Formats: sequence, C-alpha cells, structure tokens
Amino acid sequence: MAEELEIKLSLTPGALNQAQEWLSAQAGVSAGPEKTLVNRYYDTPGGDLNRQKVALRVRQAGDEYIQTLKTQGEFVDGAHRRQEWEWPLMGTDLNIGLIADTPVGQDVNLADLSPVFETNFVRRILMLENAEATIECALDQGSILADGRQRDLCELELELKQGASTALLDWAWSLAATVPVFLNLISKAEQGYALAGLYRPVPLGDEDSLVNRVLHGLSRAWLSGAVDAALAQDLESLQRRGSLPATLVSDLAWLNERLDAGATVADLAAGSTRPGQLQLSLLALPEMG
Repeated sequence: MAEELEIKLSLTPGALNQAQEWLSAQAGVSAGPEKTLVNRYYDTPGGDLNRQKVALRVRQAGDEYIQTLKTQGEFVDGAHRRQEWEWPLMGTDLNIGLIADTPVGQDVNLADLSPVFETNFVRRILMLENAEATIECALDQGSILADGRQRDLCELELELKQGASTALLDWAWSLAATVPVFLNLISKAEQGYALAGLYRPVPLGDEDSLVNRVLHGLSRAWLSGAVDAALAQDLESLQRRGSLPATLVSDLAWLNERLDAGATVADLAAGSTRPGQLQLSLLALPEMG
C-alpha cells in the first residue's frame, strides 16, 4: 500500500495546452512519456465500493495492465491524501483475489463486481524538480463513458514524488496566476459514478472546516451546474467573517454577483483566473469551523 498526495485542477482544453507551454518553459521542468490510458471501473450493482468511498479500476497503458484500489482519503491544505494499492495484471480481467486481502475485501461481495464506467484519456507527463521537491505533473485529456453517455475530461494533476508538500501549492499558485484553473475536489471516479447515475456528491458535514465546505461546494456546483443550498449558506457564512483579505473579499463579491446572475461555476472557471485564485486564497486562511 502507498500513500498518494496530489492536487487536481480542471481546465479547458485550450487552458491545458497553455499550462503545458508555460510549465515546459520553467527551470527544472522536463518532459516525460505520453500514454493513452484506458481505465475500467468496477463496483457492485448496489454501488457498495462507492458507498465506502473506494474506487477500483483496471488500467491499460499499451501492453501493461494495472489493477488499482484507491480510497477517497482526505483533503488537507489543498491536496488529496489517499491510500492506494496497485497490482500488475496479465490482461484486462479483474483479479478478485488481490482485493480479498485488503480492508475492502472484508465488507463487499467481490463476486458481484462488474464494470460501471470508463475514463479514457491521453496523459502527457512533465517532471517538475527544484530544491524543494520533485513533482509529477500529469496533463489528461479525454472522456468519461457510462451507459452510452459521455463527459469531457480535461485535468492537470500535481503529485508529490519527494520533498516538501508545500511545493504542490506553490506550483498551483503559479499556474493559477497564468492560466484559468479550477481546484477540483471531485475525482475522475466520482465524475464517472455521477455520469452513470449512481452517485451525487453531498455536502460535507459541520465537522469539516468552513473553507473545505466552500471548496467542496464549488466542486459540486462545477459538476452539477447549480449552486445548492449548502454552498449558498457556506458562502454567506464566509462573507460574514471579519478580517478577510481585501482581494478575497472582492473575489467573493465578484463570484456571488455572477452566480446570482445565472452563471455556472464551470463557465466562470473556464473564462477567468479569478476562481482558481480565489480557491487558493481560501487555503491560505486560518482554519475556520
């Protein structure tokens, strides 16, 4: 089992290319391989894995096959921290026996597992290296497929390989100042489950910080196209907090004005660097209950 620490950003195809050009021009950045990845996700008819916040997939990259079991984990200081198990396979068939020895294998009828959706995309790799850290940057573009439906997929993932975790946010900040990005707490797997009609993200509980609740709410609105009551309430609570930086106050007013006028979070994030900068500014705030 390994632990994964990453930041995931959603972009438009044009912004993804812009991000690659900008990153490639930075010191200490080198190009890695480009791969076409075919990912098939499995669950029971009742969605037992999804309810446990676990994703199970078989990935094909050329003539290599990898079975991965990954937890949703937690969102800490702007990054996702997850547990992950990986096993090489001889082909595309799921190996149930490999899962039996994990905690998931004790709570799910593994014989009921079957394909639910696919995420298929081209992945371009850049390695970002400096004195602080080594980070793998994956630029993914493709689609999510479920029951004859399709959703575009366009993401940039920053994964810490070694060094200081703060370097992840430093790179994200630099990108957000240059390219329209959206800090997305909704994973590829969650998008696939939503497309398959088996899942709808629900608001975080009061035990989570206000900042995390707002960021998760914005991600829900990005996915659904609508602001739910929980996000509206959390945005209102945030605006009532005193001592917010003037730039953040201005950006929050800008966001609420456009949402009230009927704009969607996805459209705002695609057309301006302000939503991404607003999200990252929230992470710099002291923790708010």
